[in-house]
Formats: sequence, C-alpha cells, structure tokens
Amino acid sequence: MLDIVGIIPARLAATRLPNKPLADIGGQPMIVHVWQRAQQSASLQEVWVATPDAAIVEVVEKRGGKALLTSKEHRTGTDRVAEAARLLGLSEEAIVVNIQGDEPLLEAESIDRMVELLRANLSLDMASVMCPCPQESWEDPACVKVVCGRQGDALYFSRSRIPYPRQEPSLPVMQHIGLYAYRNRFLQLFTTLEPTPLECTESLEQLRALEWGYRIRMVRVERAPIAVDTPEDLEKVRQLLKTSPPSLE
Repeated sequence: MLDIVGIIPARLAATRLPNKPLADIGGQPMIVHVWQRAQQSASLQEVWVATPDAAIVEVVEKRGGKALLTSKEHRTGTDRVAEAARLLGLSEEAIVVNIQGDEPLLEAESIDRMVELLRANLSLDMASVMCPCPQESWEDPACVKVVCGRQGDALYFSRSRIPYPRQEPSLPVMQHIGLYAYRNRFLQLFTTLEPTPLECTESLEQLRALEWGYRIRMVRVERAPIAVDTPEDLEKVRQLLKTSPPSLE
C-alpha cells in the first residue's frame, strides 16, 4: 500500500491563461515540467496528475507520467486531490502532497521537508511552506502572507501585509507558498467542512482549516518558485529554463 504520494491537480479552464497546463516551455507542456520536478522528491513514492481533461491525461502519459481522470464538478484543487486519493485507494494515514500545477520551477526539497515534518510528528495533520517575502510584494494582494506562532504553526494567512509594522524594527514579512501535505484522513475531512467567513473574505482556502480549529505547521525555505498566472510569468519561466535548464538526474 502506498504511503506517500504527490498529486498535481490541473485543469484547462483558466481565466487569465487558458489551457495553462499545456503551455509550451522548452518543447514540452508545463504540467510535464511540474511532474518531472516532483519526481525529484526523495520522499514521494509516486506522483500523479489529477485532471478533468483527457488532453492533460494524454500529454502526461505520453511522456511517461501517471494521470487520473477526475470529476469536472470540483470547486478547488484540494477537492480534486481528495478524489484522486480515493481513486488510488490510499489509507487514512497515507501522506498526500498537493502540488501546484503552475510551478514548473518547483523545488523538491520543499516537498521532502513537509513530509519529514508529518512523519516525525504523528499529531500533525497538515503542513505547508513559507519564505521571506520580497519587499516589492508586501502590499501585493496576489502574494499571500502568513504569520506563525512559536511552534511554527500558522496563526493567519492574508492578502494584506502582516504583521503590521506599528514599531520598528518590525518582524519579517513571510510569503506563503501553496504547497500542502496532509494525512489522507484529514484531507478527506477537510473537503467536507463548510467554507468559513475568513476563507470567503480573503478568498484563501487554507483559512478554513484554521477557522475550524486545525493546525497547519509551516516549513521555512529561502525562496518561492515562480507561479505561472499570466503570459508575462510564462515568458519569464521560459527564459529562465532556456538559460539554466534543470537537472532531472
């Protein structure tokens, strides 16, 4: 039985960048770059793409990857990941890593550190990742910020700058990176919880866990990978991979 599995939710429908998972980067679709990066994780036993679109399944499998066809009715990537975990027959205690399908520069070390946290702390149900936020993004609502308690658990996520610098010197601003690891029993529970007021106000799904009283333990890394949300982001990644192609050893 599988114990630690990475699942990449992906769909063709997107407002700002239609057909984003199939966007060409250096001769292959972006979703394949993400799958290959996730494959570099030392802790994941398997990596799957979960999608409602047969075209994505086809391109992933053509290049040696694994893909699952999931429902078209899901509201969020988390719902899609939860369905994929059920289709794979994962145990309640399996660790499931939710990997964003629009980060072709994903660093596998972030995955491994989240998994290490959950394996070492049986009481933890969920982990995520943060890094120092560049100053130019402090006021950018597209850049999600997070503050933590003394044990490293998230206290709050916001699109606003937090904490507010009432006095100097102030605490550093930390950026949330949208990677998540869960025990499967909590993942399945999470998708049954009603959306919460703060979640809806900020449009940040992870706030649902905090509002219902669950913990999210944060892992700190040094930088965030570039997420491809716009044509400009896509071109930036193309140029980066052209000048410094990744090693997939």
